Amino acid sequence: MGEFLMLWLRPVVLLMVAASLAGCGEEARRERPVTMVKTAVVHTQPRSTVIRLTGDVQARVSTELSFRVSGRVVERLVDVGAHVNAGDLLARLDPTEQRADLVGAQAALTAAEAQLRLATATYERQKTLMASGFTTRVAYDQAQEGLRAAEGSVDTAKAQLGIAKDALGYTELRASAAGIITARNIEVGQVAQSAQSAYTLAEDGARDAVFDVYEAIFLIPVGSDSIKLSLVSKPAITAVAKPREISPTVDPKTGSVRVKLSIENPPPEMTLGSVVVGEGFSQTLDKIVLPWSALTADQSGAAVWVVDPKTHTVSLKSVAIERYETDAIVVSRGLSIGDRVVVDGGKMLRPGQVVADAGGAA
Repeated sequence: MGEFLMLWLRPVVLLMVAASLAGCGEEARRERPVTMVKTAVVHTQPRSTVIRLTGDVQARVSTELSFRVSGRVVERLVDVGAHVNAGDLLARLDPTEQRADLVGAQAALTAAEAQLRLATATYERQKTLMASGFTTRVAYDQAQEGLRAAEGSVDTAKAQLGIAKDALGYTELRASAAGIITARNIEVGQVAQSAQSAYTLAEDGARDAVFDVYEAIFLIPVGSDSIKLSLVSKPAITAVAKPREISPTVDPKTGSVRVKLSIENPPPEMTLGSVVVGEGFSQTLDKIVLPWSALTADQSGAAVWVVDPKTHTVSLKSVAIERYETDAIVVSRGLSIGDRVVVDGGKMLRPGQVVADAGGAA
């Protein structure tokens, strides 16, 4: 009888214990503390990246000026920074050798012309005698051949005289166009070789803004091809530039790519060598943007606190950050539109903690 009573009472006792435990659980749940935080609903907003680079102003056309003959420099008339006009004399070589060559060429021409006069007289005499029958055909042909040879000698002497005159003129280095001298590589007394760069001339006219950029910048979709330029020394001085040339190779030393922008109507203050800042914007795209305060971390990296809409508890969710900005982060992966995340007050949270929005949902 006692055993039967124990078997009958056991289920009743178990039911009472289960009810007691359930009541304790509900009471513990009701007593769990609620943390006040600020939350926001995830949504997209149009976003573009500001691209700022530093470069300098250079001439569109830069020419290396050099002597066309070798010689010792006896005069240097301009220095770096000087503005010159086309045809202005820049430097001069010692012309002694070229003058001697010119005198020799003139003498050779005089001798060739004397030989031509003699050959002409001989030919005319043989021609008259041939008509009268007082000379042979052989003598006539020899006189004619001598005349042709003398005429050829005169042409050769004239050509050599022209070369000698040009060589004498090459001892003077003149500007090929109007512009500014940006480099000088010769000194008085120095022996300059032909084709050796003596001056670098930045020609007047179009100006470029030149930048050395990192290669990854070309992966950013550009919103506009117009770039705003401003002087570093005077930011109020601005201009508009457009891409003109992009180097097809990467500089092996710096790992950068040279980009040249054509400056439209450059202001006078943007002189050669001026340091400028170029500012452009990437293409506008819809992105998930959160304030810095929403960012935390878990074992795998960057994360945010996500609020369960039913239980109001929080959990960590890993995210991928596309870009860090001054006061925000751009999330590329890990969140969905409509998720509610903690944007302020998440430093002391732990998984499963119940939260309430202190300022209303954003």
